[in-house]
Parts: sequence; structure tokens; C-alpha cells
Amino acid sequence: MDSSGLLRGLLFLGLLSVLCHGQASQEVSAEDFTVDKPEPAADRDLIDALETLLGRMHNRISYEKRGSIPLCGMGDRCAMKYGPRIGKLCDCGRGANCNSYLLKCI
Repeated sequence: MDSSGLLRGLLFLGLLSVLCHGQASQEVSAEDFTVDKPEPAADRDLIDALETLLGRMHNRISYEKRGSIPLCGMGDRCAMKYGPRIGKLCDCGRGANCNSYLLKCI
């Protein structure tokens, strides 16, 4: 029985030393988080480049919903004939209708 007690004691000490060593290695110093900040001029250059890129992309994106028909003015061509069918090019404004013979807003 004496050897089993000694074995338990050594096992307990080994486990305790492993746990203590694991806690000591998790400590973090302020030196680990030092970050070199870039120069403000480099930041401005990056911001300017990003703004120009976003400006170009904003011009390419159309905000029309898919399937929506734009409005046309009076006298504009509002439809196109495809054989026996008529396809709408645009929608006439208030008080105007698309004439199916002339294919213009009247």
C-alpha cells in the first residue's frame, strides 16, 4: 500500500506541475501586441484609392429593379413590334397611353 500512495503522490505532483506550467505559458505581455502604425500619408493614399474605386463601381451599378419599365415622354417610341406580338420599351407617363398602331406615347 505504501507504493500506491507514493505513486499517487508522484502522479499528483506531475499533474500539478503540468497545470502550473500551462498557466504560466498563457500569460501575455504588452510586447506581444506592439503594432507598427503606418504613416498617415500612406493611409490617405489608400483612402483616396478606395474612394475612386468605389466611385467607379457606383457609376456602373444601376438601381432599377429587374422587370421594371422606365418612363418615356410624350411622342417617344414606347413599344416595338415583334411579328404578331408587341413588346414594351417604356411606360408612358400620366395621362398618356401607348398607341398600338403608332407605337408612340399619345
